[in-house]
Amino acid sequence: MTAIPLGVPRRLVEFTIDGQEARAPEGSTILDACRAAGKDVPTLCEGDTLRPKNACRVCVVEVEGSRTLVPACSRKAEAGMEVKTGTERARHSRKIVLELLASSVDLSTTPQVAEWIKEYEAKPDRFGPDAARVDEEPRIDNELYVRDYDKCILCYKCVDACGDQWQNSFAISVAGRGFDARIAVEHDAPLTDSACVYCGNCIEVCPTGALSFKSEFDMRAAGTWDETEQTETTTVCAYCGVGCNLTLHVQDNEIVKVTSPHDNPVTHGNLCIKGRFGYQHVQNRD
Repeated sequence: MTAIPLGVPRRLVEFTIDGQEARAPEGSTILDACRAAGKDVPTLCEGDTLRPKNACRVCVVEVEGSRTLVPACSRKAEAGMEVKTGTERARHSRKIVLELLASSVDLSTTPQVAEWIKEYEAKPDRFGPDAARVDEEPRIDNELYVRDYDKCILCYKCVDACGDQWQNSFAISVAGRGFDARIAVEHDAPLTDSACVYCGNCIEVCPTGALSFKSEFDMRAAGTWDETEQTETTTVCAYCGVGCNLTLHVQDNEIVKVTSPHDNPVTHGNLCIKGRFGYQHVQNRD
């Protein structure tokens, strides 16, 4: 009988979250532990397929003995640590961050943000009409996906997905400084003139809708996009023999976009151009 390797077991570390005893596998982040304990800690830039970037700072918590608030998405849980998720200091910090983000970018397509703004009583409009905004028209230079920098919070997740963490295309990076900083391709050229291979993995990790399928963008503009009416069916991509899993999002008997399960051992949420965008032949009625 062949032995099945189970991997190296991880030691459990013991600590407290909001005064309650908690245990988590060694190497787990505070955010992992909070979620396991049923604590709702908001986050925007954290992704389950990427290394933490500590960009949005919405997930900050208070740790006993730490001079500053710490990002729960990247700080590792340690034995004896005392974590406090709902202190006045942590909640005030999240409130300010939400106000700054919502006053400078369009968060209308960002999941859960409206709930967080209400929960933390954030008032983005208190900065007035002179708050610095991108105010840039969406860039539509191809038929596959749209770049709407007015919704970009500079979380760098798309840069990481395109770079050394997944695709290794390095087609996009951060250009400019200060208020002029933005995600761009080399020389800020049209996407069609860049090194982009249209895998769409940047869309998969974008938390705000700054990157979206052209089909979704068009349907939102027409007022027909309705996620409550959509069904999701996971299947295997038929283009090659790798075995990538596709999740087909269907509305009104039409495929409106394709994603991939993040827990799939083959794709980890990533696809190629054929898997993510090559679905039109399925519903060609001609």
